[in-house]
Amino acid sequence: MPLYILKRILSVLPVMAIVALIVFLILRLTPGDPAAIIAGDAATPEQIAQLREAMGLNEPIYMQFLHWIGQLLQGNLGTSLISGTSVNALIADRIWPTLNIALLTIVMSVLVAVPLGTLAAWRHGRTSDHIVMAISVAGFSVPAFVVGYVLISIFAANLRWLPVQGYTAPSQDFLQFMRHAILPALTLTAAYVALTARMTRASLLNVLGEDYVRTAHAKGVSEIKVLLRHGLRNAAVPILTVVGTGFAMLLSGVVVVESVFNIPGIGRLTIDAVMARDYPVIQGIILLTSGIYVLVNLVIDIAYTLFDPRIRY
Repeated sequence: MPLYILKRILSVLPVMAIVALIVFLILRLTPGDPAAIIAGDAATPEQIAQLREAMGLNEPIYMQFLHWIGQLLQGNLGTSLISGTSVNALIADRIWPTLNIALLTIVMSVLVAVPLGTLAAWRHGRTSDHIVMAISVAGFSVPAFVVGYVLISIFAANLRWLPVQGYTAPSQDFLQFMRHAILPALTLTAAYVALTARMTRASLLNVLGEDYVRTAHAKGVSEIKVLLRHGLRNAAVPILTVVGTGFAMLLSGVVVVESVFNIPGIGRLTIDAVMARDYPVIQGIILLTSGIYVLVNLVIDIAYTLFDPRIRY
């Protein structure tokens, strides 16, 4: 087990190195001059040239990359070209709203989707199975911003039960956090419930057709015990994959929801940085989300061994 974990950790390092190189090159080779954007339309060519020199944009690409990597290895993501604020500070200020919304979304999705998928597999081919599949198709088909506006119309504009926009940290007031976060989380939950429910159903159907499940039925084991002890446990690996990757994808896919509900998270920060061509902020955000994605996949790989020890070998 320790050797397996060590191998998985070592495999992460080249992945992150390649991600860093690709992020740096894509941003640097994209048409446009950040110095001209920062200087403004009224700036003279001399002023733009001076700003490019001050920002180090006149150096060769490889020198810019080496300088950036040197800072990165020290834990310094650089300084925003627009605000002059440390990228570390900007991300630290914006990451928690996104993380909290993503965690709430995943918890709600699992609590709803796994029972729905289990019900659909258990009642395969019957009315309840068709209903669950119809819900899944609807969840995939409707865009997130449409779901968001429908929820706002119902629960905020008409019923006035919940606020339309804003965010409160759970450490300040957990009740207010839930009031502000429930609509964004429900908006994101629609798609992930559909995905997780379908995967749970498909995985569980495969397991329920195995010989050891038929043997359990032949021994007189109750249907509930077969589903929980023999079914869900052995079907957990693909379900865990969907849940883990879903959480990682949420961190990079909440841009629309954060815009709809005016949440000061990573998504809003990304939009502002892209519009301003703020290289250090964009690079920092991409590296952060890539690192979280790789870390989540690492945790999933290790968690697999809890459900299927054969994976260690």
